[in-house]
Amino acid sequence: MKLFKNTVLIPAGFALLSIFLTDCSQKTSSNLSLSKALSTVESIKGRKEYLNSPYVTAGDRLYIIGHQNGQFPDLGWHVTGEMGGIWNHPIKLMDGFTATISENGNTVCLSQADEFVNFPFANKLTYQSPIKGLSVERFQFVPDGQEAAVIEYTFHNTEAVSKTFTFTFEGYTDLRPTWLGERTNMIDGKDEATWDETTKTWVAKDALNDWFVMFGGANAEKVNSSEKANCDYTPQGQGCRAALKFTFTIPANSSKTLPITIAGSYQSAQKMKDTYRFVQANTHKLLAEKKARYESIEQKTRLTIPDKKLEQAFRWVKYDTDWLIRDVPEIGRGLSAGLPDYPWWFGVDGEYALQGLIATGRKDEVYSAIDLIHKLSEKASGNGKILHEVSTNGAVFNDGNVNETPQFASLIYKVYQWTGDKEFLAKYFPTIKKGLNWLMTKNDANGNLFPDGFGMMEIHGMNSEMIDVAVYTQKAFADAAEMAKVMGENTLAKEYAEKALLIRQKINKDFWVADANSFADFIGTREQALHLVDDAIIRADTLKKPWAVEELKTAKNKIEALPKGASQGFVLHHNWVVNTPMEMGIADTDKAIIALNTASKFVSPFGVFVTGIDRDETAGKDEMPTSLNRKIFTYTGAVMTLPTGVLAISENNYGRPDAALGYLNRMTKSFSFALPGSIYEVSPDYGMVAQAWNLYSFGVPIVQQFFGIQPNAAEKTIVIQPQMPSTWDNASLENVSVGDNEISIYYQKNGKSITLTIEQSKADWKLILAFPKGKYQQVIVNGEKVKTTSDIKLDYIESKQKSIKLNATE
Repeated sequence: MKLFKNTVLIPAGFALLSIFLTDCSQKTSSNLSLSKALSTVESIKGRKEYLNSPYVTAGDRLYIIGHQNGQFPDLGWHVTGEMGGIWNHPIKLMDGFTATISENGNTVCLSQADEFVNFPFANKLTYQSPIKGLSVERFQFVPDGQEAAVIEYTFHNTEAVSKTFTFTFEGYTDLRPTWLGERTNMIDGKDEATWDETTKTWVAKDALNDWFVMFGGANAEKVNSSEKANCDYTPQGQGCRAALKFTFTIPANSSKTLPITIAGSYQSAQKMKDTYRFVQANTHKLLAEKKARYESIEQKTRLTIPDKKLEQAFRWVKYDTDWLIRDVPEIGRGLSAGLPDYPWWFGVDGEYALQGLIATGRKDEVYSAIDLIHKLSEKASGNGKILHEVSTNGAVFNDGNVNETPQFASLIYKVYQWTGDKEFLAKYFPTIKKGLNWLMTKNDANGNLFPDGFGMMEIHGMNSEMIDVAVYTQKAFADAAEMAKVMGENTLAKEYAEKALLIRQKINKDFWVADANSFADFIGTREQALHLVDDAIIRADTLKKPWAVEELKTAKNKIEALPKGASQGFVLHHNWVVNTPMEMGIADTDKAIIALNTASKFVSPFGVFVTGIDRDETAGKDEMPTSLNRKIFTYTGAVMTLPTGVLAISENNYGRPDAALGYLNRMTKSFSFALPGSIYEVSPDYGMVAQAWNLYSFGVPIVQQFFGIQPNAAEKTIVIQPQMPSTWDNASLENVSVGDNEISIYYQKNGKSITLTIEQSKADWKLILAFPKGKYQQVIVNGEKVKTTSDIKLDYIESKQKSIKLNATE
């Protein structure tokens, strides 16, 4: 920590904010580089072998997706080839842009950046120009709350003589609707561009809609549309090309900056122009504001641990999550699932990710995201069912898989535990009651308390009684029982609690498959199992997994011997969802340990296979990239952070933090593997380049399990039950928001003794420090030896002091 002028205290990674604010008031935008203002902000360089892969420049209203080499190829599959470029949901603005630089008639296209650098909220690309003595930097960021982006070029003349250059910026518009646009009568028309001499900008409009985009810069000149493009770029779609030209002289050994502003609107030309003028006039201020906001993200739930790569990954996962906030005022504001192909909203992705977001201090974003999904779900179904996927124009693609309704109930209770907000609980509890009623009356035909229908596994035919649906249903009833008590509905609370207990017992009995040392993928009939095993054999054989083929054929023989109509649990795919009983902590301990040991076989160096039969003999050691070997987008063979995070949580639930840390380390291998600062959806480098549920997979194990923060904000109580990995001798987690309180935890281990220092901002909150029963023989709190209180499993002490220093010795 260092103190800079203007008495602004800046944390590591975010230095010189006050200096930047001072300098920008004294210099003009023509000679102050935006990227220099971030010279001491943490940044990560990309790997050269991944220059031909995507990056994200994110804002909540607008974002840019291109390749790290500076190009904008057609990419993505949801709208084939259209998921990159510049998006202002629910429309796209541009496919991208190109740039050329000329000196004395020698023109070169800046089409291949040599280096890509990612900042938490901006990017920088560096070009070594073929023109002697010239290098070029491209810096870009998207201001918060604005339908605009800023692209700044900086030209460095390293020669001892002045040089005159002509720079041409060619924009390729593509005003088109989002995915499912046709469902809300969004029909794409051809773009037409006109030159605005007053603002020195090109303005493009979609011929059929009031969709607009404009771009320009100070002293820009119009380039006639008839002039030939200088770069070989022909994107698909009904967009048009328009170009700007700038001529300038750079003195010897000097630099020149040239900012270009891009703005759009899906409502009116006037709104677009207002945005353009505002952003162009306030670029430096907007960058400073974004920098300060990311500083706040860095400060909240601030982790310091011996493993600096994991520490950095956790910090950047907080940033990456912010990239995914999508604000469409007419529809709502919420956390999208991933970029580039899932820039809209999902029920289940939010139900995981928002648990991590609330634990990292982003209450406002959690509230808005829940409100959005709730509002759209009620509109789509009205019976408490929570939707699965909705585009940014409000068109619902899937009104809900069965697991999403119970998971919504548990999310609401989790947020309530962190905030203590009874009004929040009262708002959503009626929907939870409707949802649980829908869940059991419409989806449990045989009345055995296991709803039928698709859960997290989107495998054709896996819609009988799925393990994850059963587990999340059990957890929903247990959580709903607690919520009913808060709401004063004691009879309902008792009913829910009894149902939760019965479902838990039945899961441990009916889903457990002793021969497989695992919980079942599903419970189904002999006929359902035969159909699925045949499909699984074909899959395993196609993927050349002989061990799986042999295992599945053996299983088929056993299934064929069953009587017709027989129903039981089956382990066929070794899908990751078989670990959900441990994730929710409802598996009997003996079964849990056996199942966790089984699960550890279905891993790669990067994490857990979504479908276990996709692994092979090399899976435990193969650290090769996946994207370079795939021509067609598919999730077959995927290793993902969600299943890996689920196993980390599961291991912690049964007292094995070192195993949990092992899974976090596997995920961290993917950090910056392809996109610096990010962890891909499919490890290490496939699928979405940023993924929302990563925050669940890191946040819950670290915040709620390693540091053991278990909040009960409504009662102004926080239980702290640390469960540290054995390799962490020093660890801290600072500025954790719980209700209107904030706590920091500092942990030190020395041999068989630990020192735990806890600070809180509110003196009237109760802190309960809990430890495994009998672990520590002597406990000293603030210098005084104390006796602990015990229950069946724990020893604990209580305190209401603002600062506690505990020393405990085994």
